[in-house]
Order: sequence, then C-alpha cells, then structure tokens
Amino acid sequence: MRPEEHLAYEFGEFRLEPHRRLLTRGNGEPIALTAKPFDALVYLVEHAGELVTRSALSEALWPSMIVEENNLTQAVSVLRRALGDGFIATVSRRGYQFVADVRVTAADASAPPGADVATDFQFELAQSVRMRRGRRRVAALSALAAGLALVGATLWHALRPSSDTQSDPLDRYVISRLTEFEGAEEQAAISRDGRLVVFLREGEGRWDVWVGLIGTHDYKRLTDATMRELRNPAVRSLGFMPDGSHVMIWTRTKDPELGEVVDAGWAVPTLGGSPQPYLRNIAELDWSADGRRIAFHTAEAGDPMFVADADQREESKQILVSAAGPHNHFPLWSRDGGYIYFVHGYAPDEMDLWRVASAGGKPERLTHHNGRVSFPAWFDDRTLLYLATAEDGSGPWVHAFDLPNGATRQLNTGGREFSSLAASADGRRIVATDVHSTSSLWRAAMPRDAALGGSSATRLDIPSPRGMSPKFGKDFIVYRTRSAGADGINMFADGITSELWSGARGRMTAGPAISPDGTRIAFPVQRRGRTQLYLVNADGSGLRGLAQELDVRGAPAWSPDGNWIAVGAMKGGGLHLFRIPVAGGAPVQLGDAQATDPAWSPSGKFLVYCGEDVGTNFSVKAVNADGTPRALPPLVLSRGSKRIQFLDEERLAVLKGDLSRKELWAVDLRHGGEQQLTDLGPGPAIRDFDISHDGREIVFDRVREDSDIVLMELPDPGAS
Repeated sequence: MRPEEHLAYEFGEFRLEPHRRLLTRGNGEPIALTAKPFDALVYLVEHAGELVTRSALSEALWPSMIVEENNLTQAVSVLRRALGDGFIATVSRRGYQFVADVRVTAADASAPPGADVATDFQFELAQSVRMRRGRRRVAALSALAAGLALVGATLWHALRPSSDTQSDPLDRYVISRLTEFEGAEEQAAISRDGRLVVFLREGEGRWDVWVGLIGTHDYKRLTDATMRELRNPAVRSLGFMPDGSHVMIWTRTKDPELGEVVDAGWAVPTLGGSPQPYLRNIAELDWSADGRRIAFHTAEAGDPMFVADADQREESKQILVSAAGPHNHFPLWSRDGGYIYFVHGYAPDEMDLWRVASAGGKPERLTHHNGRVSFPAWFDDRTLLYLATAEDGSGPWVHAFDLPNGATRQLNTGGREFSSLAASADGRRIVATDVHSTSSLWRAAMPRDAALGGSSATRLDIPSPRGMSPKFGKDFIVYRTRSAGADGINMFADGITSELWSGARGRMTAGPAISPDGTRIAFPVQRRGRTQLYLVNADGSGLRGLAQELDVRGAPAWSPDGNWIAVGAMKGGGLHLFRIPVAGGAPVQLGDAQATDPAWSPSGKFLVYCGEDVGTNFSVKAVNADGTPRALPPLVLSRGSKRIQFLDEERLAVLKGDLSRKELWAVDLRHGGEQQLTDLGPGPAIRDFDISHDGREIVFDRVREDSDIVLMELPDPGAS
C-alpha cells in the first residue's frame, strides 16, 4: 500500500510546498516568508481563480479573532513584494484573486520537514486537509519536537503521538474483493477460524443477510423480507457463534412467540434454516474467547450492558449503564476475559473507545477522537483495530490501539474508507466494507394530492458528486459539499456554483440555515475539537462567530423575525436547546431537556426539537419561545431523521421510515394525523430537505451508498 503523496503547487517560476512550508524560485532558491504571509499564499493558491473575500482570508489567517484590517493588507503586500506582479489581483472593495495558472504536482514525501513546523492553527488545518489519512500525526510530531523544551514530558503524554515510525502491520496484507454485486453490501463479519464471511446486501429496496465460504465467491441468502430493520450502521448487526455453526443477527423484527416487534438476537444455521430467538431485548452481543460467557447491551435508555453465562443467558449481571442520551455500542471481550471494550458517546458522530472490567466498575476512556468510532476487532494480543474518522471529517479510517502504551495511530489502507471491520481469531484475515458513496440534489413542486414520485423531480446540475443538505435562499440554493476532504458550503444560482465556505477552513457538521429574508446563512463548523456557530452574508462577506462559548450540536434554525437562531449545544455535561441573539449577546437556554435540531414555528411562539435517542429512536418534543414546556401528540422517529420543518403552524414535514430508507411525511400537530409527501421507492435515500418560503417547492438530497466487501489477508509464510 503506497503512502499518500504530498502536494506541491507550481506557478510562474515559483514552487510552493505547504508540507515543508517552503517557497522556492525555479533555481531552487528559497524565499523567506513569515508565518501569516506564507499561510495567505497557501490559501490563495488553493483557491486559485476564485474570488477570496477579505473576511474569508482574514478568518483563515486569524480564526475566531478580531484583527486590524491593516494586518491583512500587510500580509498581502509582503507576498506581492516576494512574487512580483501578475499573481495576486485586488477585486475592489471585495477581496483578492490568485490569477496565475497553478499546476499541482507530487512533492517529495521523503524530504524531512526540518524546521518547517506549523506555527498556528490555520496551517495545521490546511495540513490535515491536504494530507489526511495519517499525515496529521507527522505534523504533530514535528510541532512536538520544536516545543519540547518549553512544554516538557507532561504535554507529550497529553498529545499521545502515534508510533508512525513503526512498521504498519497492514502493509503486509493483500487486499482483494470478496463481493462484486451491484449496489451495496456492508456489515461484514468473519468466523473465528477465518473461513466464513457474512454480510448484508441490498436488493430491490430491501436488505438481506448473505453468507459464504471465503475464496469461493459462492454466497447464500439466509433471510427474506420477513426480517425488518436489518441495517443499523451504528451497531454491529451480524456475527458468528464461536463454533461458526450459526449466524447471529441483531434486529427489530416480529417475535413469533410474542407476536410483537422486539429488539432481539436471532440465530440462523450457517447452512440455512429458520431464524430462532437467541436473546430478546438486546441490540448487540459478543462471546468471550472461551465461548462460555456473553456480553451484551439492550436498547433501553443509557444502553445498559450485561455479562451472562452463555448457557444460562437469562441470569445476567449489569456492569454498566450510561445517562440517557449517550450510547454504549460494539461490546467486545478482551482476550483474557478481564475487560469489555466498547464504543461510547453520542451516536454516531461523537464516539470513542472505552473499556470496563467484566466484573463491573468505573469505565475507562481509551481514545479521544470524538468522531465516528466503530467496529473494534482484535488484531493480536496487544493491538485492537477499530474505525475512526479524522479531525477533518474524512474517513472512517482503520486505526490501531496499542494496549501496553495506550497509543493510537492511523493505519495505511491505500485511501480506502471503511464502514465496518472484523478479524479472524488469529488476525490473519480481516474483512471490511469498502464505501464509495455519492449524493445528488433534486428539486420538485411541493406535492399536494398525491405523494411525489421520482419522475416528478428534476436533478440539479451541480459539479460536486457529494451535494447534501440543500436549503432555499432568495434566488439561490446553498448546500453542503465535500471540499478538500471536508464538508463546506456551495451556492447554486442561475446554473453557476460558487463556494461560500471551504472545508479546508473547518468541517461543517450539519446543514446550513438561511435567514427568512435570504440574506444571511448560519452554519456549524468543527475546529480544534469544538463545533462553533458562524454567520455569513449570502455574498460571502461579513463572516463572524456567534456565541463562541457554546459547543454546538446538530443544525441551527432561524426565528421567523430573523432576530434569533436556535441550536442544540453542550453545557454542563448536557445537550440542551439555546436561542442566540443574532445582533450579539448571551445565548438563552430553553428548558433542561436534551435537545438538538430545532425548528421554529411560523408564528415564532414555539419550537419543536429532537429529543434524546433511546435505542434507534427519538421523540419529537416542543418548547415555547420563553423556555416553558409545550405538549405535542406523540411523534417518534428513527435515527437519521433529525430534519424537521414547519409546513404551517399546525403541520410538520418530517422524514419517516426505517433506518435504511425514509420518505417525507406531513404530520398534523393537533391530532397526529399523517400524510405521505414523497414515494421515491428503491434507490438513493433522502437524508435532508427544505421547503420554499411560499410552500410551493421542495428541494432534497438523495444519497447512494455503494459498497463492497473486501478481504485483507496475510499471505501464507510458506507460499512462494
């Protein structure tokens, strides 16, 4: 597997190498630049040909800081003196444009960084975007070496640098495809002896379980349409019993004995047969190495975790339960049976690896990704593999956690993003889900008498293969898109696309919100481990932060009068709803309930919001604008549906369906009546939508998650 190459930029007689913080002329002569002019040059070159507003460039150089306008002018003046004429043009009263032709080439990745150490946050962020999949660790080590004399061993321990100098264990593995079906396969699991693989496969709008012998490409379907809710990306849905005789399936389905839908573990003979209940009211389980004990959690609030005798399953001991809101997923026994490793946090995007003694006790946090962490699997006695997203939101990538020293590092998978991971008992075979997803934007007249079908919508001609979370502006549409490895904002108007926020400056974590008059856009950005709310004018000017003391979660919502923005945020260890004055001032907390992704009623008198997750579901609740409670008819939605919008004062538009596929529905707040608005059928799924202010149009995204199952195999040492 070849490491990712560094990028260099060539323009005129100059060569720019951001990873070395080096600018040279054609003869190799280095040109000395101080930190801010160099960072300004990197940003302008990466946006060559585009208008870069003064506010955008200032925010890139001095994030979240108010600086004198002359500081920016001075930085650009230094660049012009270094480069000469013909490179940086001034756009009157708006900003700058790098007008020279830029050629992107591969830099010498082996060249030592030397003194080329990131001196502030913006350059470190640019490094993480351009050199994701492990290169951030190299920059961190260089910065650490430069500052050791000042900060000492204590900071070294806090930063926990990865062991990038060690050999990457995956370099010895050969990757091959196990499946070649059209569409998506995922949630691959492997038997302990490494001979069998089981996975989910989508066909004709439904998911089924398939099993086969590795190396034969001959697979058998174990389930049919009678089992529902098979796909839940936030948990491990499939596995094998220790002896490989049965496939274990965790799902919500109808129990033939109880006659009702329950969360349960089901056992299906690997050679085929009828599913049989193994353990009711569970979401996931794992067997100890000797097969005598099981660890599992239920789908109740706090995901209580239990340990039990495998043969006497009903006599279980609770060893852990969390507060309502956070989840405990992916239980995994340690090799010696002393611990249960698991993933804990707010599912699915704010998770980390933890462990608790199998006898119970205080849980211990092992990693600090605060990202999409999942699918821990043993590589050997001292190494735990797992998936985690990078700080810029890219991935998930394969990581290794070293038990003896507590260090974690990202492994090289040749640029492949995985959504599941499992390993044989000896670690010689690893199966994973290789993901390559796309998403598109669609526009249609708002359905009235009948549900909107796919043929009634028009696809927007945007250049990005990852358009998401579209929102209506005055005469434009803004949407999230992948920019330099992380989500940013683009504007689509009159058939032309322009960038409002680059993912290189910080990753957007949710869709934007546009003010009622269409002139301003609010959006959440994750940087430095925190998510902040930002506000920008629709022309790209006037960027500023709002309520920077809040650590934001989910998407924001404007009040009808445009004076307030409501958003969920962390405070005091809890996730609560706040309204923030747009003109400036302290945020106001609205009640004490857990809340994210609010929507403001057209009158401005109250808001609805998404309450705490319990299992795979959450309730939609309401609060008055002054923070007092407000009653709603019961409305329960499944994970992935946290986008709500008012159609009028008494009706909501929501996404309803199972975990894999949702359609748009209207829900009456007076009596709970429902009307289906879209019926797009099999194919890409709706994740986000918006309705125009006059209620006549709808815009939505459709996400297609194509994927294959791959095998990473250690060659036989005796093979030639």
